[in-house]
Amino acid sequence: MILSDKDIRKYISEGKIKITPSPNFKVQLGSCSIDFHLGHTFKIFNHSKYPYIDPRNVSLSSEIMKEIKVPKGEAFIMRPGEFCLATTIENLEIADDLLGRLEGRSSLGRLGIIVHSTAARFDPGWDGRPVMELGNIGVMPVALYPGMRICSFTFEQVSTPVDIPYKKKKDAKYAKQTSPMESKLAEEMGGKQKIRNVKKGKKSVKIK
Repeated sequence: MILSDKDIRKYISEGKIKITPSPNFKVQLGSCSIDFHLGHTFKIFNHSKYPYIDPRNVSLSSEIMKEIKVPKGEAFIMRPGEFCLATTIENLEIADDLLGRLEGRSSLGRLGIIVHSTAARFDPGWDGRPVMELGNIGVMPVALYPGMRICSFTFEQVSTPVDIPYKKKKDAKYAKQTSPMESKLAEEMGGKQKIRNVKKGKKSVKIK
């Protein structure tokens, strides 16, 4: 069951959904969703540094991405075909019997901007700043301004409270995140830090 605007208000007042800072219902609340705002921090791929991504290398994901902070009033330009990670301004915490779904906004979708590739579900017991997988599938660059409404959340009631909420899982890789964290896939693949040579043109690059 997807929560209506009435139930979203109710669950927020009861503390089953916690959004910080508190939302402006007149601006952010839709019929069955609530809008979140774009934060100032972005992570982009430094694709010229390495020839490819090895998901088993525990250090490569962090080394191949760099963080950018966009000052207030300035824009982050998403060019066609580009991808980045970004957070919302809001922190979201949901109860153990609810799940959240990250949704795109139609107005941005019509410009070619998508807000997630696969990670749309936020499990019961989630607590942290939602991270978006922003992409531009359009044909022209688009300016994204920190503070603009970038996405929306819907909420669904699960059948019973879960036994182990997300924030209490031992392998909860992204719990309590406050900034866009790079992929932690290497942790579940048993990856290790290694030094090996990778051919890049006529040179060899050492990857740790």
